[in-house]
Formats: sequence, C-alpha cells, structure tokens
Amino acid sequence: VQLQAFGGGLVQPGGSLSLSCKASGFNFRLSVMGWYRQPPGKERELVASIASSGIAIYADSAKGRFSISRDNVWRTVYLQMNGLKLEDTAVYYCNTREWWGRGTLVTVSS
Repeated sequence: VQLQAFGGGLVQPGGSLSLSCKASGFNFRLSVMGWYRQPPGKERELVASIASSGIAIYADSAKGRFSISRDNVWRTVYLQMNGLKLEDTAVYYCNTREWWGRGTLVTVSS
C-alpha cells in the first residue's frame, strides 16, 4: 500500500491550499479515505474523511473551511483548505484503515 501526499507548503493566514493523496495497492474505490493532521507538540487528529459513497465528515475545526473529495478513477483523495488559520499549521497525513502516508507539512504564517 502506498499513500503519497502532495501539496503542503507555506501560506498566509486567510489563504488557501490544496492537498492531494495518490493511493495504490488496495481497493481504493471501496475504501474510506481520511485526512489527519498533527500540529506541533499535539496528538494526531482527524480533519475529514470520505466514504466510498462520497459522504464526508469533518472535524468541527474544518467545517465550512475545508472540503474533502475523491476521484476513484485516479485513486486520489483531495483536501481543499480555505480560510487557513495559524492553528491549521500541522503535518497532514493521508489515511485508510491501518495505512498512513508520509505526511506533508502545512505552515500557516504571516
């Protein structure tokens, strides 16, 4: 199983960033895909997840600002992040079941 996350970087508060995660090695179409994050010095937490049906759930901190989506043809899950805040700074991880991607760093700073 491989989960390759892309799209992290430095962005100013209020800005936007889009993450993508390319998956391989498992049945992507039937799998729940999730984005988690780990802020500096804190525990890893769920940001959003999306079922094979397309139904998504969001952490309260992400509601109204972030949007998760998936493309089953390209085996990719996306996380569109708008209105970024300083507290969104974290390493963002792609996940399905017990498998984790390497993580991509998102830094929100002025």
